[in-house]
Amino acid sequence: MATQTRPRERLSVTDEQLVVGEGVHLDVRPAGFALRAASSALDALVYMAGYIGLLILTMTILSSDDLPVAIDEALLSAIAIALLVACLVVAPCVVETLTRGRSVGKFATGLRIVRDDGGASGFRQALIRALLGFIELYGSAGGIAIITGLVNSRAKRLGDVLAGTTCQRERAPKLRRHLGPMPPQLIGWASIADAGRLPDRTSRRILDYLDQSAQLTPAHRDRAAGEIARETLPHVHPIPDVDADTYLRGLAVLRRDRELAALTAIARREDALAPTLNGMPHSFPDRG
Repeated sequence: MATQTRPRERLSVTDEQLVVGEGVHLDVRPAGFALRAASSALDALVYMAGYIGLLILTMTILSSDDLPVAIDEALLSAIAIALLVACLVVAPCVVETLTRGRSVGKFATGLRIVRDDGGASGFRQALIRALLGFIELYGSAGGIAIITGLVNSRAKRLGDVLAGTTCQRERAPKLRRHLGPMPPQLIGWASIADAGRLPDRTSRRILDYLDQSAQLTPAHRDRAAGEIARETLPHVHPIPDVDADTYLRGLAVLRRDRELAALTAIARREDALAPTLNGMPHSFPDRG
């Protein structure tokens, strides 16, 4: 009798997920094109300013009359090229290696370079990015990096593609404002609703929508609310018969209240067990 084999499930990965070697999805916030462009522009400004400053200082010293040896144009050109490589290739590589994927521009914009599997970026990745960055950012005046970043779904430049790295946002978002009470028409629904764990991306989209809904036009608000509400359908039962905006507000309040109740219960249990956990067994004296 032939046995039927179950079809293997394919690993589904979205643009906001990294997959580690064990096949675990990490929900991260990839940096967008605008943030990456601002970070790269700031880095280029810092490194170019350092190169120009060192070049002026070096030329001033070499042009001094007190110098015992004569300096010809070939030597000046070699020194200028060495300073260029040091400031635009060596310096970015050293900075990213020592800071594990950070730089002046990335620190200012709250970004970090990591490997595609979520691990910390090392010397090999920093070296590849620095070598390709010299061509992408300076040799083509940023043209290659802009085209590659616009085409890639994670706004990667060519150096990231070859080095196997990606750029993620590390700065924590500001605290959300108070959500308010449960909408009156959903009080009965909240007592019986089964709201499973939502994907992190969906939860974040709900809170972003609630923060920005007041600035949206009615048409855009209805479209955005409907799209996000459809993402929650596999995780919520039953679905209340209300509009999408009211549903999302009620769902956010429901999850907040239930998470608060769970955390409060955990704190009460810990307080009740504290004397037993922290006390000495069999009235053994505490000798300090």
